[in-house]
Amino acid sequence: MGRHIVKLPDIGEGIAESEIATWRVAVGDVVSEDQPLVDMLTDKAAVELPSPVTGTVVELHGQAGDMIAVGSALVTLEVDGQGNVSAGKTGAASKVAAPLPEAAKPAAAAPSSAPPTKVSAGPEATPAPSKRRASAVTAAPVLRKPGDKPLASPAVRQRARELGVELPYVSGSGAAGRITHADLDAYLETREAARPGAGRAPLAPRTAVEEIKVIGLRRKIAEAMQRAKQRIPHFAYVEEIDVTELEALRTHLNAMRRDDQPKLSLLPFLLRALVQVLPRYPQINATYDDEAGTVRRYAAVHCGVATQTPNGLVVPVLRHAETLDVWQMAAEIRRLADAARSGKAAREELSGSSITITSLGALGGIVSTPVINAPEVAIIGVNKMVERPMYQRGQLVPRLMMNLSSSFDHRIVDGYDAAEFIQTVKSALEHPATLFMEGV
Repeated sequence: MGRHIVKLPDIGEGIAESEIATWRVAVGDVVSEDQPLVDMLTDKAAVELPSPVTGTVVELHGQAGDMIAVGSALVTLEVDGQGNVSAGKTGAASKVAAPLPEAAKPAAAAPSSAPPTKVSAGPEATPAPSKRRASAVTAAPVLRKPGDKPLASPAVRQRARELGVELPYVSGSGAAGRITHADLDAYLETREAARPGAGRAPLAPRTAVEEIKVIGLRRKIAEAMQRAKQRIPHFAYVEEIDVTELEALRTHLNAMRRDDQPKLSLLPFLLRALVQVLPRYPQINATYDDEAGTVRRYAAVHCGVATQTPNGLVVPVLRHAETLDVWQMAAEIRRLADAARSGKAAREELSGSSITITSLGALGGIVSTPVINAPEVAIIGVNKMVERPMYQRGQLVPRLMMNLSSSFDHRIVDGYDAAEFIQTVKSALEHPATLFMEGV
């Protein structure tokens, strides 16, 4: 038997190191040739690395979240024959861990990519002492003859005024029904006990703190957002759009669609508007390499579609949107979103966008300030649609309104150009017939 060390190969993109995203095997597992060992995370996607040989896993060199340099050991396998490690070789790469007993082996099927969490609980909360029970003195009005004044000393009357107590409602236990300080105390205790929630056990404070290591896709998202906000001078532009006619058209087309056609959302229409308008504003359909000082303008519309996945936000790219009709756009948006959410999107489907659209649908709120997907120079954010009363030709009528909240890189895009661009998109969406006319 020998040892075979699987090292991290050069997986392209000019990277020198990669992050361990998910282990597909555990110590003690028997793996066959080409069986997936680990998912390594690059700046763009998770890359699945297969085993080059058949053998038994005896050591994993790292855990999820660790950065591994190209050429470093990833997995040590026990194999038939000599393997690729000489008997006299020493060092960290040649040290192997003994296989775990069968009972102690971790489950290898579908290992979770979530990092271990640590929950630290604070000191136990000591319940507050319960209030003493109210006495049986009733707070019901004392029946007195009309005009009778309750008997009480000046000191009791003064105290009752300070406490906001009306003496006619207090029973007197003194001579001739005189109200005493003890009667006031009993009345106050009874009134307190009658309040909603009285006698309920005190609520315990929440003291647990959960610590989660930021790794994998979440770390990549954090780094990308930080770079974008640090290096790009964002400016936002928000405009409201009357989408009443557009929504009527969308509803009509969905009612008329064939079984083999996807259901249309708002995004294909917005994408159609971008395809129509962007050629007039080439500085917006562009990327900026600030290190090289170069702007690259695109004739094609390669639109990123921000997609929420169980692991975080990713941006699959719909390529050459200018060649697609709204049905094809809807089908491609759905395909890309499904691939991104299932983790099956290819690396080339997650890079190369020239502009991005982002939408949270009904959760879109009134206004947002989306972060630019660098190195792009613009991102178009869709907010939710709301029916509002609007004046139209002097008449107050209900209209379906929606905001576009967009961000631009002020190094490349001037405020006037951004405003004119969004106003042109607004005009196209408010007159949806023009979306399907040439030369408009």
